[in-house]
Amino acid sequence: MFKNYIQKKLEGYVRKYLAAHPEIKLVAVGGSVGKTSTKTMIATVLAQKYRVRMRDDNHNTHMSAPLAILGIEYPENIRSIFSWFGVFRAARKRIKASTDVDVIVQELGTDRIGEIAHFGTYLRPNIGVVTAVTAEHMEFFQTIENVAAEEIALANFSELALINRDDIEGRFAELLTDGAINTYGTTSAAEYRFEIGDFTVDDGYKGAIIAPEFATAVNAQVKVLGEHSLRPVTAAVAVAIKLGLSPDEIVQGLATIHAVPGRMNVLRGVEHSTLIDDTYNSSPAAAAAALQTLYSIQAPQRIALLGDMNELGTISDVEHQKLGQLCDPNLLAWVITVGPQSEKFLAPAARARGCQVKSFANAIDAGAFAHSVIEEDAVLLAKGSQGGIFLEEALKLLLHETTEDRQLVRQSDAWRLEKDKHFARFK
Repeated sequence: MFKNYIQKKLEGYVRKYLAAHPEIKLVAVGGSVGKTSTKTMIATVLAQKYRVRMRDDNHNTHMSAPLAILGIEYPENIRSIFSWFGVFRAARKRIKASTDVDVIVQELGTDRIGEIAHFGTYLRPNIGVVTAVTAEHMEFFQTIENVAAEEIALANFSELALINRDDIEGRFAELLTDGAINTYGTTSAAEYRFEIGDFTVDDGYKGAIIAPEFATAVNAQVKVLGEHSLRPVTAAVAVAIKLGLSPDEIVQGLATIHAVPGRMNVLRGVEHSTLIDDTYNSSPAAAAAALQTLYSIQAPQRIALLGDMNELGTISDVEHQKLGQLCDPNLLAWVITVGPQSEKFLAPAARARGCQVKSFANAIDAGAFAHSVIEEDAVLLAKGSQGGIFLEEALKLLLHETTEDRQLVRQSDAWRLEKDKHFARFK
């Protein structure tokens, strides 16, 4: 009852805030995967011209998203009504004050059916970006059709929708009820796209921006890793064009983009190795894309460090087996797994293909093993979910310098405490 009261109050303040400041543009980002990278890249490019508000963390629920939109900190003591009264005062002040932003870029998350649609009861984004429809929280959604209906709901209550043409099946177009829709991606099917010209691990991608508004292709460079990492880039380009940025401003913005910690971030490792840190979270589509990126990099040794993909419900065994079947013995020296699902389903599938596999119950032991087998100039990919997996702790043992652990995800005091408790179980 208390939580419902707080939520309704916050939603009401957001309505009043946006009504009082119609000059503010709201860009909402939803989808099964890639929300944070897409949000961050959009904000980075838009900052070339506008004052942008964006939370670095995942304040994307109906309790936290309103505060992120208003630019108010989430209270430390959420059980105290007095803390919330302070939030309410700050919200009323925001409504009355002159605005300090031009654009708000807000991530919208969902765990259950109907949560995205509820955002539409108090938000009307100027632009809604749907990044993907892939397996997520399947213990609640059950089917991919339910996931599609949930995520595409954002497009239907936004003034303009931008849809990832590459990661949303065409059959889900029937769920779209809004006519103001454009597509983005890396394939020729997308209206807004990035055509790859050249790539190096150090410099990223050189290529051309293709857009209906541009008479000719616009050359640009962006330092990201993996073709799937270019999809958030093209989303940023599309949003920037819709909000009036010039080609020069967009190119300058793309040049400032860098990988978000834990999301295809390239780090220096021991033995002059290259570490691909994709440890923030994992899903079947993202893990498969990361693995294909690893295969595309020339190296004397490739290692895949793969952790459990959480929140897959009844399809977990099948999806872990599928990922194991993607492990190619001709391209991988080692497949190292972490977690019970990976050990039970992924590892046997990889062995059946002929891969050399080693399984561990926790990331620290897996990291120690990887340290013992990694060779000079190797490339290692680390990909796994957060809850109970925490592969960033394996990477700590493989970094060229221990001080670079600040580039890893989940290094706050609160996260360290939680992980200390988790790893204590294995001592």
